[in-house]
Amino acid sequence: MDSTASRVAIVTGASGGIGRAVAERLAADGVAVVVHYAGNKSRAGEVVDTITASGGQATAISGDVADEGEMAALFEQTGRLYGGVDVVVNTAGIMLLSPLADLDLADFDRMHRTNVRGTFVVSQLAARTLRPGGALVNFSTSVTRLQQPGYAAYAATKGAVEAMTLILARELRGKDVTVNAVAPGPTATPLFLEGKSEQLVGQIAALNPMERLGSPEDIAEAVSFLAGPARWINGQVLFANGGAA
Repeated sequence: MDSTASRVAIVTGASGGIGRAVAERLAADGVAVVVHYAGNKSRAGEVVDTITASGGQATAISGDVADEGEMAALFEQTGRLYGGVDVVVNTAGIMLLSPLADLDLADFDRMHRTNVRGTFVVSQLAARTLRPGGALVNFSTSVTRLQQPGYAAYAATKGAVEAMTLILARELRGKDVTVNAVAPGPTATPLFLEGKSEQLVGQIAALNPMERLGSPEDIAEAVSFLAGPARWINGQVLFANGGAA
């Protein structure tokens, strides 16, 4: 496949929610997008169809973000299809909530494997692969500032993501590659809204001075900025939460 796009992006966890919005926004920016998915092939296919129907370029590729072999294969396949990689966005992650004292350690291990090891594996490959002028965007969370009860284990995994992101930015001195993280606040994805009453959603929305939840498109806009024009922003965590923290 010959790409007519000048830039190429890999978006992990791109089959739904924020990941889908990011993939579609980057495609609208003229970037050829690899839509990574873990298990939902049909949803990934829908994202590809949406992008291509709008005149963009996209391919769906599956893999376990925490498996270095599968991710290396994904990067290699991307190179074969499009000639290289310019942008990597790590939206893949899981969130299992519980008070720290009650958390099943198996749930902690699951989150750590995807959120920490997965981000590390993909960041390592990005550091080795991204072309000059490239960008790596990892995902943290505004909960690292909000300190909400029940989020201790999840926030701990995202604190690790922030640490590796900020250090990697400095390790890539001289490579002309930026490394940043986006830390969304409450965002109106189906996963976030599931099981929440209208009253509770309203209370959460009122936490920020904009008095609404974020949308996946709000977060995608921040990623688009960091992935493209924001060449002088490096080694930072961008809190995209309407001013909640």
